[in-house]
Amino acid sequence: MLVCGASFAGLAVARELAGSGADVLVIDRYEIGERQTSACGIPTDWLRATGLMAAERQRFSELVVHTPHGTTRYDLPWSFSTFDYRQLCELMWSHCDAAFETAKVDGRAGPGEGGEIAVETDRGTISAPLVVDALGWRRMLALTDGYQPPDAPLSRGLEVHPAGTGPDLEIWIDRQYVPAGYGWSFPAEDEVRIGIGSFDPRFHVKDTTVLLTEDLGKEPNEYQGNWIPHKLRRGTEGGVFFAGDSAGHCLPLTAEGIRTAIYFGAELGRELRAVVDGERTREEAAARYAEFNDSHEWKFRWMLRAQQLLPRVPARLQQLMIRLCGGKRFVDWSFGHYLRIAPPDALSADDQEGPREQQRHAGDTGRAERDLVQAE
Repeated sequence: MLVCGASFAGLAVARELAGSGADVLVIDRYEIGERQTSACGIPTDWLRATGLMAAERQRFSELVVHTPHGTTRYDLPWSFSTFDYRQLCELMWSHCDAAFETAKVDGRAGPGEGGEIAVETDRGTISAPLVVDALGWRRMLALTDGYQPPDAPLSRGLEVHPAGTGPDLEIWIDRQYVPAGYGWSFPAEDEVRIGIGSFDPRFHVKDTTVLLTEDLGKEPNEYQGNWIPHKLRRGTEGGVFFAGDSAGHCLPLTAEGIRTAIYFGAELGRELRAVVDGERTREEAAARYAEFNDSHEWKFRWMLRAQQLLPRVPARLQQLMIRLCGGKRFVDWSFGHYLRIAPPDALSADDQEGPREQQRHAGDTGRAERDLVQAE
């Protein structure tokens, strides 16, 4: 089995296969944990559920939202944690029993022998009967052309990591920094991760990342940026399984993609383990994983609609909406539903229901919620 990509999604797949007896090779152009590409924040319960609490750097029970017309504090129903990227990846890898090699994937190499899928890398061609693309938004192993920014459903983000501390998890919805998007400050023990994310891929975010950093009294350094998918894509294509950014497993509006990468990666790993155990064929596993992936489409679609709507709301009305939504009952309700898009209990070892059955129940609830919204 070949897993292409050694960040959150790829490592989640490999971890689910540990102890299965499968011959698993993980490849990536970088060493495990070498290249951080995000602010590295996640609901704390996800660190607990995955046994990765040792990577936690700072924990927050409130979210502070700034607009040009005021500041609102949300008392969250669950806490949010920043973590160390390298340590978390190394911890996930320590739970795996796969092999790892550094290699740059160039694409598919045509049909392999005996139904295997061939992947072209800078170190030669690798073939395997089961192949996972967890390489990111470029979707390198797709049969169709990949996304090309800026003409693609991608956001763009840039972040710096000046030294310092801070007590608050903060975001800025302020058009002096970005016309459509938001800025953030995520403290992580001895550094503050400050950045700008733009829903419009044509908006260049470097100047305003510098502006926000300087407005917070910090010096910009260690620039890191990436394109961020904001549309769910197919979970399988041409015999290949996709997880993480290659499948668009990044939530629109918030651009949160770490827990969803682990969530979908873990489910994919379970399906592949069933193939290894002889319980399912590759085609059956592909159909089940595709169904699981597609069952989340309406949630991603509604969040994308909110992402598209937010920049159209006048700034003063934005602040009024943010303040009115800050009531405890509404915050608990809305953030509870947001967490259940990819719930941490899906990874609980003592759950009697697997994530697929949980998702079917959630789908029933979701249909009822949609009917209620339409009726209103």
